[in-house]
Amino acid sequence: MATEQGWTGRFYEDFEIGAVYQHPLGRTITEADNTWFSLLTMNTNQMHFNAEYAGKSEFGKPIVVSTLTVAIAVGQSVTDITQNAFANLGWNDIVMSHPVYAGDTIYSESVVLEKRESASRPQAGIVTVKTRTLNQDGVEVCSFKRTFYVYKHGAEQVADIFPVGQVPLVVEQ
Repeated sequence: MATEQGWTGRFYEDFEIGAVYQHPLGRTITEADNTWFSLLTMNTNQMHFNAEYAGKSEFGKPIVVSTLTVAIAVGQSVTDITQNAFANLGWNDIVMSHPVYAGDTIYSESVVLEKRESASRPQAGIVTVKTRTLNQDGVEVCSFKRTFYVYKHGAEQVADIFPVGQVPLVVEQ
């Protein structure tokens, strides 16, 4: 029986300007996610964890920390666009266009804006995408541009990284 390689992500040559990738995994954000992220990042703005305080605002309840929304959006995109990246070069034009609340489910998609060969790294190229994040109602809640280095097919840095088992994996009968 042949070994089937799993999805390994896109390499520089696989990106085409104008291609849109709808990232496959949605993520429902919980109150615990929001509280833990607020604590982890030392964000002391009470809009994120004090229901009484947030209840007096125009939102009427706590809103999800915007950097958590961005972090999830970036994470959602990894399987499609940066599985083979080795460095982020920048995030630009980050826009938080609609509040996100605990209980919202967010989805992200990215469009390839630019790509170019690296002048200093022949095994890689530079790609720029625009990512947008939608809530369960299709309302855009976040968008940003992201530029990253990504390996080319055959780059030695990503070749043969899966170890060979000391004992072969066989089908038991």
